[in-house]
Amino acid sequence: MFKKIMIAVDGSIYTDAVLSYGITLAKAFQSRLHVITVADIRVFEWVTAVGADGFIPIVPSVIYQDESRKVLDEKCNKVLEKCEAILTEEKLDYQTEKILGSPMDSISDRAQIADLVVMGKRGEFARWEARALGATVEAVSRKVRKPILVAEKTFTPIKKILAAYDGSSHANQALQYVGHLAEAFHAQTTVLCVSDDKESGARCCLEAKEYLQSYDVQLTLETVSGHAEKEIISYAAKAEVDLIAMGAFGHSRIRKALLGSTTEHILRFAQNSVLLTH
Repeated sequence: MFKKIMIAVDGSIYTDAVLSYGITLAKAFQSRLHVITVADIRVFEWVTAVGADGFIPIVPSVIYQDESRKVLDEKCNKVLEKCEAILTEEKLDYQTEKILGSPMDSISDRAQIADLVVMGKRGEFARWEARALGATVEAVSRKVRKPILVAEKTFTPIKKILAAYDGSSHANQALQYVGHLAEAFHAQTTVLCVSDDKESGARCCLEAKEYLQSYDVQLTLETVSGHAEKEIISYAAKAEVDLIAMGAFGHSRIRKALLGSTTEHILRFAQNSVLLTH
């Protein structure tokens, strides 16, 4: 299913969880891991831009830039060295890569040669962004057309999966991954359909049930009314699920992209790792 898994690490408090999910999935699907870390050059470009055109002219010294690059390069090396030591001990097939560039662009480019992307919900500034979604993961989740597992800072074995299903093509794609993950980890799986129209909700659940009959899944169906993002988060917390799986966009893709999607709300506020499909 996932023959090549790309995991993006940055040394933040989310890195351990990202690495653990990568290891767990690689063992389950006999996958090759591609571990990347990005030295974010935007910091240097911003300082230079401010020096040239800013309100207060600041010209960064060559020494400052060289030392800053050196520190950033050393940090990236240490992150990869630690990952390599862990993956070697786990006896997994892997490769590591350090990239100099924009994290969003670099991750998006490398995602084209992966079956799955694993990254943290927030990055290096997580301690100051308790309620905010990391800018990189938000941009990548909109741009990349591969499934993305957005990890919470604490890894939890995948024993309970919640599939949020609305009948859209993106949600339908999520069911395929749910089926494979549920089989691989013998996970209890709940399909949750949120709709104020009972008939429509029941139809979605039956559609999901019919699709997942091809897999060996312990399946529960739930239909509730209300706001999708609130009901999904509430159910996930109440049922203590380990993973929420859903489509990155629903039926009204353009409208939601402009006004703030259900997906973005769940990524921000759910206390669960989330698998997004496109």
